[in-house]
Amino acid sequence: MNTDKLQFTVPPKAKMASFILMAIGLISIIAMFMMDTNEDPEYNHNRAWSNIFSSAFFFMGISLAAAFFLGLQYAAEAGWATTIKRVMEAVTMYLPWGLSFLMLFFIVSQLHLNHFYVWMDPTVAEHDPIVASKMGYFGAFWWIRTVLYMIAWIWFTFKLRKNSIDADKLDIDVNNSYHWKNVKLGAWFMVVFGVTSSTSAWDWLLSIDIHWFSTLYGWYAFSGMWISAMVTITMLIVWLKKLGYLDFVTESTVHDMGKWMFAISFLWTYLYFSQFMLIWYSDIPEEVIYFQTRWESYKALMWTVLFVNFAFPMVMLMSRDSKRNFFFLIFVGTIILVGHFLDVIMMVMPGTVGHHWTGLSWMEFGTFFFFLGLFIYVVLNALTKAPLRVKNHPYINESLHHSI
Repeated sequence: MNTDKLQFTVPPKAKMASFILMAIGLISIIAMFMMDTNEDPEYNHNRAWSNIFSSAFFFMGISLAAAFFLGLQYAAEAGWATTIKRVMEAVTMYLPWGLSFLMLFFIVSQLHLNHFYVWMDPTVAEHDPIVASKMGYFGAFWWIRTVLYMIAWIWFTFKLRKNSIDADKLDIDVNNSYHWKNVKLGAWFMVVFGVTSSTSAWDWLLSIDIHWFSTLYGWYAFSGMWISAMVTITMLIVWLKKLGYLDFVTESTVHDMGKWMFAISFLWTYLYFSQFMLIWYSDIPEEVIYFQTRWESYKALMWTVLFVNFAFPMVMLMSRDSKRNFFFLIFVGTIILVGHFLDVIMMVMPGTVGHHWTGLSWMEFGTFFFFLGLFIYVVLNALTKAPLRVKNHPYINESLHHSI
């Protein structure tokens, strides 16, 4: 094995591409706030902020779900994914950036520089009894929860990463002490994440449509983040193998990642359909309003999201060969990522711009490019900070010889 290929160096073209994407995105964001092509200026303003939030949340969600999957591997003491832990860890390193952008967005919203969360306007509760009845859950309590989410997620993520790197600094870790620390951390993280993944989705996404509620919403939002993270990790593995950096990762490990992509696509579809079917069947006015808006003004987007995120991966990833074809995984993964970004758009836009939305445009993808460029830069830079193959891990040999 070429030991030089165990330390990653960011290719100049990749670094340049990330800067170009950020520049294009920044220009698009500035243009969004300068344009005035609609009779209602409030529409352009809300759509601009909605696009920023959608992209910021999407990439934060990828990093957060990668942290969840990393913790899951430790908690389950799984051996197959040991050779790709550095890739998972690198993706999690975007989490502080993603959460920082969201926190900045929340502060801007609280200062009433946008009208993203209507419940943040105290005058709304005075005239809306439904909003007034929920203000005990929002207000200062909402901010306390938000800060605690972010602190907890970042702490667990950095501790998992730090223990992993500290283990490699030892010549030999006879008792696998750092590994067992991460097993405990991973187990506790599963408990914390199991609660906060749902409550944060209620707080940050569900509260956009303040009159609506759904008991499935938290899991639905999480499933979208999870499949996006799995696709991102898989695409990074394939790209690094093409560059010759991960020649120790077996084809079976890549195959298993393809199986995760396939399986979680079905999980997302189950939750997507179940939420719709139960609300349609019960026909309660407070619930159906959510889908009425989307059916009336976002019907094409709804069908596109369902097809791209369910039918497409179901057909394209069903065979064994498709999960082992690197070009195929990159192609399918790119389509799925775009599909789940559109899913976030569909979760956000109807509650912020409503029936005024005129369809997808450069505005949605302009902000997407900015956060994509930043995400690529941060993740690739994180990959350079540690050897790509973990050293003192009890399951490294199992992963090196993983075969199915």
